[in-house]
Amino acid sequence: MSNENKNITPQDECVVADKFQWSDLYKKEDWWAIWLGFIIIFAGIISVTTEAFTFKAVKFSTWGNGTSILSVMTGEYFMQLAFSFVVLLVLFCVGAYFMGHDVKKFAIAFTGLFFLSWIAYILSAQATMKNYLEYAFWALAVGLLVSNTIGTPEWLKPALISEYYVKTGLVVMGAEVLFSNITNFGIYGLAIAWFVTPVVIIFMWLFGTKFLKMVSKPMVIVIATATSVCGVSAAIAAAAAAGAKRNDLTFAIGLSLMFTVLMMVFMPIGIKAVGMDPLVGGAWIGGTVDSTGAVVLAGEALGPVGGQVAALVKMIQNILIGFIALAISIFFAMNVENEDGCREKVGAAEIWHRFPKFILGFFAASVLFSFVIMPTFGDEAYSAILKTFSNFKGWCFCLTFTAIGLESNFKEMAYYMQGGKPMTLYVVGQTFNLVLTLLVAWIMLSGVFFPIPEIFTI
Repeated sequence: MSNENKNITPQDECVVADKFQWSDLYKKEDWWAIWLGFIIIFAGIISVTTEAFTFKAVKFSTWGNGTSILSVMTGEYFMQLAFSFVVLLVLFCVGAYFMGHDVKKFAIAFTGLFFLSWIAYILSAQATMKNYLEYAFWALAVGLLVSNTIGTPEWLKPALISEYYVKTGLVVMGAEVLFSNITNFGIYGLAIAWFVTPVVIIFMWLFGTKFLKMVSKPMVIVIATATSVCGVSAAIAAAAAAGAKRNDLTFAIGLSLMFTVLMMVFMPIGIKAVGMDPLVGGAWIGGTVDSTGAVVLAGEALGPVGGQVAALVKMIQNILIGFIALAISIFFAMNVENEDGCREKVGAAEIWHRFPKFILGFFAASVLFSFVIMPTFGDEAYSAILKTFSNFKGWCFCLTFTAIGLESNFKEMAYYMQGGKPMTLYVVGQTFNLVLTLLVAWIMLSGVFFPIPEIFTI
């Protein structure tokens, strides 16, 4: 039996999309990312404007080259570390409770995750290493070391909700990206994200069905969507719209996650090695790396400009999820035989339900700081407010990558490297995606054909 079909059984469960309920506002991860992100944001605003209290997460000082690691571990440092831990523990536990997690198990697991993330921060602050590798690499390395040696302990697994942390961090990040920057970058981001994405999906569909002649057409479209949009979220939406089996979805997600880990580590290294402009490199990462969290962290490795561009491109791309799911549903209903009764009819209302809600939080934070905080308190206060919660954003991202590392096992990844048509489809499709995205990013942002956005010329 080919790799394409070996996971499919007659009893395999269909993928069904959840329907919207008002309880989603306090039960779903995306909404809790918004609520928690704004709690952190408002705490920072109040702490600066009223001076009633200090609200700041700890940051490990540089050590090495004559500075002992013990010299930076002062009593004040450990007090700030404890404060950071308690704030994040309480916030994420509240969200976990309403989302239906066992809070006791989550709290214990989160403590271990925080400790491992702290180790990553210590390693990333070493004077020599700091010049070459960002904290994201060390967080991933620490997680991978644990998962691929002793194995990730069961008690740690309840806290391995990487999307929960990164979405919260992205909402906080919205305060740093002024709305004028978003609008100025809009046409560039649309060209990179909205032109390339459908082209890649169509290419992979034709390659998988016409050239590879894959039998499972839902698997083809799920892999294509996961590759071209944002990995897991897009794959789930596409699977429900195309009537895919659970194992189709599992295989597609496995491929996506495996290559996400590889790309988020090696793309920034390669971009730096060839001296590529961070503006172009960030857009390239934003348009090709599947996971939003991986995009942000890989972009951050290129510097502030690379991080912002990568995040903007990925978020503009994410907006397509609902519309692509609707298009897939219509296409499959009209052109692909429904042999198993799995396919859903995706109406226009589902676009809202499948839209990644945390993006609304990102834009809301940008609008708040662009049109309220800046005009009311001025540039100096704006900068001071950002400093209060910027380290909390960093901790959210560090927790994300430690969790990703702990969830990634090379032995399990080897399963997806066995070859076969799905693997060929992904590799060829992702290669096409990389080439086309880089070409469009260079055309739009190199300055040769179009002026570089004003926000990046200062």
